[in-house]
Amino acid sequence: MVRHITGEVSAVPSTWLETIGVEVERRNITAGLNYYVPASPYHRLGMHVGPPVNASCRCDDKHHWRVQAHGDIDIVPAGLDGNWQDDADCTILRLWVSPALVRQAALDLDLDPDRIIVEPQFQRRDPRIEHIVWALASELSPEMPSDRLYGESLARALAVRLVHGAAIRSLPSGQMLSSGQKRRLQEFIEANLDQELSLDDLAEVAAISVSHLKVLFRRSFGLPAHQYVIQRRVERARLLLGESKLPLSQIALEAGFAHQSHMARSMKRVLGVTPAALARLQR
Repeated sequence: MVRHITGEVSAVPSTWLETIGVEVERRNITAGLNYYVPASPYHRLGMHVGPPVNASCRCDDKHHWRVQAHGDIDIVPAGLDGNWQDDADCTILRLWVSPALVRQAALDLDLDPDRIIVEPQFQRRDPRIEHIVWALASELSPEMPSDRLYGESLARALAVRLVHGAAIRSLPSGQMLSSGQKRRLQEFIEANLDQELSLDDLAEVAAISVSHLKVLFRRSFGLPAHQYVIQRRVERARLLLGESKLPLSQIALEAGFAHQSHMARSMKRVLGVTPAALARLQR
C-alpha cells in the first residue's frame, strides 16, 4: 500500500514487496532536517513531487548539491546509505524495489543478471519511470481496491526500466567493496562467528550477487571469504584462551568451530601452534 509519512523512519513496509516486489510510500520531508537513510537490501527510488527545492545529498562517498524539481528521480542501489536535506518542506514518492525483481527482468531480456549493475543516479529524468511511479502509487493506495495482476505488470515494467538504465559490464579490475559494504560485512561476521555462515548470507549483507561477492571480497580483504572467517574464528579462540578458563571444547564452539579438532587444525595452520600450546604460553 501507499503510506503517508512525515519525517524519516527506518522501517521498510513489506506487504507488496513480498507479493509483487515493489512498495510505495508518500513521504513528507521537513525543511532543514538532515535525514539519514540507512542501507537497505532493496533498491530505492525517490521521486520529487511539487515545487522545486534546493537539496543536498551525500551518497556513495559523493556529495551532490542541486535544485530538485518535480519529477526528478534519485536511484539508490541496495547496500548504499546516505543523507538528504532540503531547504523547504517537500514531498517525495519513495519506492523500494526487490533486487530479485530486477534480476528476473534481466533474465527476461536474455541478459546475465550478474552483469547488471544498478548504480546511483541523481535527478534522472525518465517519463516512463515517472508514469509507472504514479500508476503504482494509485494502484497500491488503500483508498481503492488493488488489481494484483496490474500491480505485477507495473512492477515488472519498472524493473525493466532499471535494467535499461543500469550498467551492463563485468567487474572492473580495480573495483572493491565500498567502505560501507566492507564495514557491514566485518560487523556481521564478528557478530555471527559462532553461527554457520554462507556466501549467500554475506552476499545479502553486501547487497550484491554471490559471484560478485567472491571477487570483491578477495580484492577488499586480501583473501577469500571462508579463509577470512577462519582467521577471525582463530583470533576469537586465541582471545578466549587467554581470557577464560573454559575447556577447549567449549572455546571451540564459542569461536564457531565445529569441534575441538577443527579448532586445533585451523589454529595450527594460521598461528603455527596448537590451542593447548598457546594456552600454556599465555598462562
